[in-house]
Amino acid sequence: MSLEMMRSLVWTDCRLALVFMVFMPFGLLVWAIVENAQPISRLLVIYWRVASLFLITLYLMMTQDPLSFMTLFLGFLLIPISLWFWVDLNEEIDDRRGKLKLMLTAWRWGVTLFCLISAVALAPALGCAVSKAAAATDDCQVWLEPAYGFAALFHAKLSVGRTKLLATFALIMYGFYFVYFLLFRLPKQGRSATGY
Repeated sequence: MSLEMMRSLVWTDCRLALVFMVFMPFGLLVWAIVENAQPISRLLVIYWRVASLFLITLYLMMTQDPLSFMTLFLGFLLIPISLWFWVDLNEEIDDRRGKLKLMLTAWRWGVTLFCLISAVALAPALGCAVSKAAAATDDCQVWLEPAYGFAALFHAKLSVGRTKLLATFALIMYGFYFVYFLLFRLPKQGRSATGY
């Protein structure tokens, strides 16, 4: 595949990610809060906790950190799991009727397909995670361009060192919470989001 075609696909993926992973879930969360749809609100709060890995990844990409390719790939896998894993929330959402449930279901299927397709598209670029030199190649730099654009728009004066420090700290905190969830909360509450 040519570099220009790859660049076009990466930017399309980035634009779709904004729609499917930022704007739509934010709108659904506001709608769920207004309608007092607690199971949907709970599911979307879980989604935002997991999706925060993408924000961390964005900042890692701004600093050309090779680890960002792994965190991006992991994020694409964790999002679908977080949306379908919870038995109690799935049952409560299935019992609901109306436009909110229909929109949530359509969004869950859409974002699941988007994440899986994006993970497959990113898989060949996982070699970029090997080293800083590998991440500096043209094929890898294409994946980092949207992060550079974000940095130019919103963080033009933020130093690379400070950005890397903040992103690394956020990733460590995310990792601690994820390990805590896997070792303590998951064995205790299983697939119940509410713990009952």
